[in-house]
Amino acid sequence: MQVKPLIAAAGAALAALPFAALAHPAAGGAHSHGLLDTAVHAFAHPFTGADHLAAMVAVGAWSALTTSPAWRAPAAFVALLVAGALAGFAGLQLPGVEPMIAASVLVLGLLLALQKKMPWGAAATLAGVFAFFHGAAHGYELAGDTGLTAVAALAGIALGSATLHLAGMLLGRAVLQRHRVLTALGGAATAALGVFMLTRLA
Repeated sequence: MQVKPLIAAAGAALAALPFAALAHPAAGGAHSHGLLDTAVHAFAHPFTGADHLAAMVAVGAWSALTTSPAWRAPAAFVALLVAGALAGFAGLQLPGVEPMIAASVLVLGLLLALQKKMPWGAAATLAGVFAFFHGAAHGYELAGDTGLTAVAALAGIALGSATLHLAGMLLGRAVLQRHRVLTALGGAATAALGVFMLTRLA
């Protein structure tokens, strides 16, 4: 019956997922054999590193708190993430992928902490630009997949990312909207992760 504590606990559990492991293990190898296995592996991929996880949850929470309709920026993120993944699959080497991912975590964390409002078009564009680089990183790591396997991988990545956005939106509406201090703390923690990532790349 105590819904709010359960939602808060779910948010804390999301935040506690592998915080030290950034989502870019060495590519090369452990791809699954079947389409279902590939889709499941790809679905889990956005959850496996703090950088992707933090950025996607932050987009959802920030959108829920500041933009209307709230789904447009997350939808743009997923669409451009898939486009970036396709570019990665195709072998397109984008410059500055890792710095852009780190910058996205920093910027999205600050936007969440400050609850910065902007027109939905600007919010969707900003989210989409960052998403393209996130998608390219996923695409590089899953580039061994071809044909239907590649389609399954892309579908899994898109669904996993959308799930994280939805979690962020629910967290924003159910908890953060009522507890502004938690919003500031969560955004600041996300921004701090972005700063940490940038210092590691320096």
